[in-house]
Amino acid sequence: MSVLRILVCLLWFGAGIIQAAERPIAEQRLSDWYPGATIDAIEQPFAGWRIENAEEAPRYAFLSRQFADIPAYSGKPVEMLLAMDEQGRLDHSLVMEHHEPILLVGIPEKKLTAFVHQYQGITASERVQVGLSRRDDIHSVDGITGATVTVMVINQTVMRALREAHRALAGGETVIAGEQPPEAATLVQAWQPRSWTALDERQLVRTLKLTEGEVEQAFAGTKAASRKPIDAPDETFMTLHFASLRVAEAGINLLGQQQYDRLMDSLAPDDQPILVVANSDYSFRGNGFVRGGIFDRVRLWQGPEEIAFRDMDYQRLAPSDLKADGVPRFGELAIFIARDSALDLTQPWQFELMVRRQVGALDSEFASFYADYDLPEAYLNLPAPVAPVSAGLPMEEDTPLWVSLWQMKQVQITVLLTGLVVLMVILFMQDWLVRRPTLLHRVRVGYLCFTLFFIGWYSLAQLSVVNVFTFLHALFSDFQWSSFLLDPMMFILWSFVALTLLLWGRGIFCGWLCPFGALQELVNEIARKLKIRQFTVPFAIHERLWALKYLILLGLFGLSLQSLALAEQAAEVEPFKTAMTLRFMREWGYIAYALSWVVISIFLRKAYCRYVCPLGAALAIPARLRLFDWLKRRHECGNPCQLCAKECEVQAIHPDGRINANECHYCLDCQVTYFNERKCPPLVMKAKNRRRRELEREAARIKITNVETTRSVE
Repeated sequence: MSVLRILVCLLWFGAGIIQAAERPIAEQRLSDWYPGATIDAIEQPFAGWRIENAEEAPRYAFLSRQFADIPAYSGKPVEMLLAMDEQGRLDHSLVMEHHEPILLVGIPEKKLTAFVHQYQGITASERVQVGLSRRDDIHSVDGITGATVTVMVINQTVMRALREAHRALAGGETVIAGEQPPEAATLVQAWQPRSWTALDERQLVRTLKLTEGEVEQAFAGTKAASRKPIDAPDETFMTLHFASLRVAEAGINLLGQQQYDRLMDSLAPDDQPILVVANSDYSFRGNGFVRGGIFDRVRLWQGPEEIAFRDMDYQRLAPSDLKADGVPRFGELAIFIARDSALDLTQPWQFELMVRRQVGALDSEFASFYADYDLPEAYLNLPAPVAPVSAGLPMEEDTPLWVSLWQMKQVQITVLLTGLVVLMVILFMQDWLVRRPTLLHRVRVGYLCFTLFFIGWYSLAQLSVVNVFTFLHALFSDFQWSSFLLDPMMFILWSFVALTLLLWGRGIFCGWLCPFGALQELVNEIARKLKIRQFTVPFAIHERLWALKYLILLGLFGLSLQSLALAEQAAEVEPFKTAMTLRFMREWGYIAYALSWVVISIFLRKAYCRYVCPLGAALAIPARLRLFDWLKRRHECGNPCQLCAKECEVQAIHPDGRINANECHYCLDCQVTYFNERKCPPLVMKAKNRRRRELEREAARIKITNVETTRSVE
């Protein structure tokens, strides 16, 4: 406990130093940008600095987070120092703090600096996007290969902060060019039954259709261009349809009344659900999406405002969920949700699809395609506000975002909670199960499949040591339960792990609930079925190797005190993101690293978990406070009996018979042996002694009987 307190104090001290240094660094950089100018801190119209120079108009500088607190790839915002003139033109920009793993694929920080430098001279009224654009009214900036999500978030941060600061400087007036929205515009929520064709004809469903030739033309002149002419330029590349589900006539006809009502009840009044369906080999969702990140292939635009979608804004649909008559069958279906009034349906907006082409192991090129959406006037109440008729729209107060997210993921939450309840039953009935080895083995393999496929690959709920560092940092900064409740699957898992750490130790997570651990164990099970030779590390070497993961944890923790970003980058020692979150859809170096551990597990059971995993080491520290020892041992264990120590597949049992709870994965194999009277040597010896005594008693009884018989005959 004292060690934990020391680590927490060090974390608090390091975080305080970093925060205290932020403003002087910003002021020093402003002095470099504007030599000889007078720089004064201001609080109005926003917190920042006013830069006075006798030869030029005043400039204003500020930190972006006060205007654009947008979580990036790591789940934390990118803090930027921006300087602009009174017309909203950006003079300078600098990334002050980020927690992005932007250097993990060999990307130097100078590339990030060069990317941000592209915004110099851009005004608040411009529309800016990352990647190629086929429109003259959009300013394109080059991205950073391997950091797509990060640069998209930086783009949003720069432009949103610039616009909001310009508005504040102008006294709150809107300075962006464009028509003002009608004051009384509302949606018409009356509806009539419509087929898919009718919805398309009434322009409630819009279409973005691309041919192979159009896509090829977009990449012309880039490294992604084909080396030879394509065979069928008129062949369809993708047919994508999108529709606003908030409009009752579209939403009810497409989803059906019951499903529409459930969707509306799960959303805040200002949330706008957008249906996106497509038929194509190219996925609009993308393969590189990660939990906490943003979808980099689809987004919306309204004027210069970019609307991106995060994992919490995505709902998967099945083909059977679309109820409209005549609806085609689509290969990919989803609902994306624009949150918090980001999208005004009464005004025109655009749908963007970004097409990605891989041009090397690490390099990609992107091209964007657009489709307009302008709601027909028949579905707008323009003259005056009109209360919507009953069509499933909720007429209630706003609910917290995390509540909506939990409601949206009710099915996943139910399945996960059911799985955890089953695991608790297994643990409490372990003494009964271990007496039935075949049943226990089947139960365990089945549960590992549940962990791998549902928790890991479907729910993307692989826990990481980064979560530990994030939680510790949050304790001494701006800790809020609501931020952890935004991901119900991870929250439930962490809560369950915390409970089992106190009752059983770290073995419950490492042995039953870690998806990457389950992958290794299942691969090893298959290898054993195929009679592949297994290797055992000599115990003297083994007990020194298992200390390696604690050294890795200590190194990562030390990095987190200096910079959480560095720790997050170094945490790629965990192959979890590659194997589970990205399902091996990543650059070849990461795939090779993750697969190497899977291959090693063919011959050496769970080698990564035993020797390298920093998360396992982090869980072992609080697990020392566990309240019970559920694994039974005998006096003979270790002296003279060594059977369990030899059979323990993760070598968590010392030669002296002690079970090292810090290394135990709670597979229960030792308990199977403990209760097996035909296998456990002490039980076998007791059975032999008992049988010998029974034979001696039987012989004595026969002898007495014979004597009595002889006497009676005499």
